[in-house]
Amino acid sequence: MKRFLSLALALAMTLSLAACGGSSAPAQSASPAAASAGSQQTAEVKGLTPEERAKEFITVGTGPTSGIYFPIGGAFATALKEYGYQTSAEATNATGQNIQNILNGDAEIAIAMQDAAMQAYTGTGAYEGKGEASDLRAMMRLWPNYVQLVTVAGTGINSVEDLRGKRVGVGAANSGVEINARMILNAYGMTYDDIQPDYLAYGEAIDNMKNGQCDAVFVTSGLPNATVMDLSVQYDMVVVPIDGEGRDKLVEEYPYYAKSTIPANTYNNTEDVEGLFVYNIMLVRKDLSDAMVYDMLEGIFQNISTIKASHNAADKNIDISFGVDDVQIPLHPGAEAFWKDNGYIK
Repeated sequence: MKRFLSLALALAMTLSLAACGGSSAPAQSASPAAASAGSQQTAEVKGLTPEERAKEFITVGTGPTSGIYFPIGGAFATALKEYGYQTSAEATNATGQNIQNILNGDAEIAIAMQDAAMQAYTGTGAYEGKGEASDLRAMMRLWPNYVQLVTVAGTGINSVEDLRGKRVGVGAANSGVEINARMILNAYGMTYDDIQPDYLAYGEAIDNMKNGQCDAVFVTSGLPNATVMDLSVQYDMVVVPIDGEGRDKLVEEYPYYAKSTIPANTYNNTEDVEGLFVYNIMLVRKDLSDAMVYDMLEGIFQNISTIKASHNAADKNIDISFGVDDVQIPLHPGAEAFWKDNGYIK
């Protein structure tokens, strides 16, 4: 691959040339948080030998089997296994559990929504009073998660404000979806006191909605989401817009959110629907060696076709060319070395 030939050439050069990167892609500036994480001479970082690699076991934290994290996370495990690691993909409750598993050392890498990871890192929002999880480190950017609010015709729900007094699936407690739901409600001047929150993963909450036991469900996922797609085929589903002053307030206060639209015909929607997205990132244990993290990234991109084949969201959004400009969590030094050597951090 051209990128790896460039990398090999760069590693043979002087320290200053290697730090400039060997990719032909244009350089991008990392966020201040990401750039501050690297304290080592990145050009000295090298990958593992095949013998060293074969001794390492990597557990990948994914998500519920009904969501997108599970197949994409499983593909990461497969790609790293193809590269010579021992691997396992673990089904979890997604972001909240994955953050904790990384901090506890129960997973080597794990997928998480960046808003929740940033709240954990800074000890704010849903993590206020729990201390700062300052050991969190990122390895790479993944795909954008679209915040989707879905209901069915007849509930009278056509806006976020219409959720007042309704039974709303907000996601499993402390999950990334639940953190999204809480923040969105707050942006519109509402709290859980204004709704009847149902703390279930969105797959279970949508099942409840099919049975008339829930009025609306928050789903934070790549597009399209299979569970939402199934609902749109079987029922007269409505994708509720997240727009107006509430959205403006949220994006202004939390820069890891961005305005977006759910394109027409993604589901049964005949027009674009205004909404939000937040990036997923791959977290990595801080205590892993720089060489191992660097090596894992080489293995991931050497076998990127395996990951792209796992889901449409991965195919369109996971690629070395996207760099790490959107990553707010500090990069692991081994990851910073990799991205510098490939030209995506100055």
